[in-house]
Formats: sequence, C-alpha cells, structure tokens
Amino acid sequence: MLAILIVLTASCLSPSAAQSTVADANVHWARVLHKYVNEHGQVDFCGLANDQADLRAYLDYVERVSPQSEPAAFPTRKDAIAYYINSYNALAMYNIIASGRPKALGWLTRLRFFGGRRFTIGGTAMTLYTYENSVIRPLGDERVHFALNCMVVGCPQLPNQPFSGEHLDAQLDASARHFFSEPRNLQVDLAGGTVRVSSILKFYQDDFLKRSPTLIAFINRYMAREIPPDMKIEFIPYDWTVNTQERVCQAVT
Repeated sequence: MLAILIVLTASCLSPSAAQSTVADANVHWARVLHKYVNEHGQVDFCGLANDQADLRAYLDYVERVSPQSEPAAFPTRKDAIAYYINSYNALAMYNIIASGRPKALGWLTRLRFFGGRRFTIGGTAMTLYTYENSVIRPLGDERVHFALNCMVVGCPQLPNQPFSGEHLDAQLDASARHFFSEPRNLQVDLAGGTVRVSSILKFYQDDFLKRSPTLIAFINRYMAREIPPDMKIEFIPYDWTVNTQERVCQAVT
C-alpha cells in the first residue's frame, strides 16, 4: 500500500486504494487501538512505529473520505462526530511518530504539532488545530473534549476501541464520567471549599457553558454525588508529557 498522510508545506502524497466504507476503515483503527493501547490509555509508540500498516490504512481512508467530501457515507450527525473523533485521534497518534516520538510537547513542539504540520482529510489539507476548532467544535457537542486525544498525559484516557455513531451517546457519556472519576482530572476539597479540575475545562470553557450555567453545574451532570455549587474552582496544570508506555519504549528526547 502506498504511503499516505502528511502534507508538509505544499506537497501531498498520492492516495492509495483503501477500504471503501467507514466500517472497513474502522477495522484497521480498531486493530491499532487493541494492539497498541493498554488499559490505562497509554500507547506503545515504539511498537506502532515499527508496525504502521493498519494505522496507515485507516488514515489513507481519512485522506480521501470525510463527512464533508462524502456526506452520504455519514447519514447521521452522530456518524460524523464518531468519524471526527476517531480520525483526530489517529492523526494525533501518527503525528507523535512523525515528530520523532518526543518525550513531551514543549511550547515549540506544540506549535509544530498542532499548527505546523498539515494533513489531508477528505481531500482538504488542514492542521490539527484547524480540524478541532473549525470542523469538530462547531458541531456543538462539548462531550467531544473527553474523547479527543492529542496523546499526552493531560488528555482524557484513550479508549482501546473506536467510537461509533450507533453507540456515540453512551460512549461520550461514559468518557465524561470516567474523566471526572480520575483524581488527576478532578479533586474536591469540601473542607477547603475548593474544586481543582483539569485545564481542559479552562481551555474550552465557552463550550462547557453553552448548556450549563457554571462549570460546576456541568461537572455535576456526570457525578454520582453532586459538588456544592458555591465551591471555588482552580485548574490543574496541563501535563504535556507524551502518554507512552515507558516500559515498552523509551521516548526520544
């Protein structure tokens, strides 16, 4: 299969004959997740770098087909959102490899990672920043922020199975509940009157407040025990360390 993917500056690699349906393409993505993502959401980037066939096959499909280029292939809004989440995560995963498997996304590395490297998605070249902010976020489902993954420790846990239109609501709700169940993302100090929450809620605060009056009200949608509404909110610093399986692969600095 011909190489796919990255458009560096103005160049574009030739597409190959890939799978013709979303279901067929998702088989490849499911194999990647099953084989290289563990139960903690950590990725074996070392192993994946040496076995990219399934990832490339999936992204070959993404290169040619999207809800914008072939809307008939995505009959519902949920089908489109599932595609966008899966493809964003796969592109970010590939981007770690293409970036030389850095130990962390420092400031300059982040600029290149999100805004410097362009990918072809459904025939249109764009960066990950543009993809998230101009294509995915305008769809208006704030739960995607608990599913989109840029492969660093501060991200939500990466599941080891694809998102699907059929099960999207249940999957996104489960992702949100799991996110707020992790102490790394939510710490409630009742005695001190303080809630410390992931900086994701700061980065995308406008999205979370579209249908909730406060961030605490939004968080309480996914809590078995509600947080008092008058608590003070603080944000946990974001961890840009690449979420690799260190015991399997020592990241390249």
